[in-house]
Amino acid sequence: MAKKDLISVVDMKDEWPALVDLAIKLKAERGHHGDPLKGKTLAMMFEKPSTRTRTSFDIAITELGGHALYLDVTKMQMGHGETVEDTARVLCRFAHGIMYRAFDYKMMDKLGEWATIPVISGLDNLEHPCQALADIVTIKEKFGDVKGKKVVYLGDGNNVCNSLLYACAIMGINMVACCPAPRMPNAEIMLNAANIARENGCEITASHEPVEACKGADVLYTDTWISMGDTTSEADAIKLFQKYQVNDDLLSIANPDCIVMHCLPAHRGQEITNSVIEGKHSVVFDQAENRLHAQKAVLYTLLKD
Repeated sequence: MAKKDLISVVDMKDEWPALVDLAIKLKAERGHHGDPLKGKTLAMMFEKPSTRTRTSFDIAITELGGHALYLDVTKMQMGHGETVEDTARVLCRFAHGIMYRAFDYKMMDKLGEWATIPVISGLDNLEHPCQALADIVTIKEKFGDVKGKKVVYLGDGNNVCNSLLYACAIMGINMVACCPAPRMPNAEIMLNAANIARENGCEITASHEPVEACKGADVLYTDTWISMGDTTSEADAIKLFQKYQVNDDLLSIANPDCIVMHCLPAHRGQEITNSVIEGKHSVVFDQAENRLHAQKAVLYTLLKD
């Protein structure tokens, strides 16, 4: 059987609903699901700092009976001139899967092209598929049936937003990408997600007006205004994104049972206020916990014999 990667959400489009259900099942069975990945090793390559991605993948494969190997790319030969093609071919002789957290999606794609074992994106500058999986798990936990729900993403149309567009479209969730014009999500992903959404009876739309977008929202979602590697100054970011801040005023426009999500790390007082992230609508730390269970679902699906 040909190996499968998770570099973009659409790489596992057909498996996505099952991944969501499996993550919820593995969460309920935590500590009682045996060691289905016994003897499996995950090579984890990091170009960027990480809290949730590194910790969740390491614990996930350990609890499934396998082993994680942390690799700092700056201390690897790939960080000192070796090609990604050669790195891929060598790691495939040692490990059973590779998780890569990269600056450039072109490097991610090249690793996937040359690796003969599954490659899982731990984030690049185009997508963050594992985050999107944890997000959908969280939404399903809170609402049960997710079809027809409305997610409003506010702020920078970044990698998290791109993957969430695909994930919502696949699951039949309406999503509004509410971002300033210079920082809209990737145009090709928006178009592809809109086409998938039509097949699943939902809509992917764009907006520049938070007050209008948040009407009837079931989920308000935001992320940092300045991502890792972004050279935008803090002053410029505040000026550009200020009206997209998730605060009590915007929350009051959404549905009464609306939940608030943030993939973390949060800059309180910028993209989200302290009162909202600590308020009764916030599921931010449930969402963070679900990274662990989402990673388990991905690892189990891709690495199990």
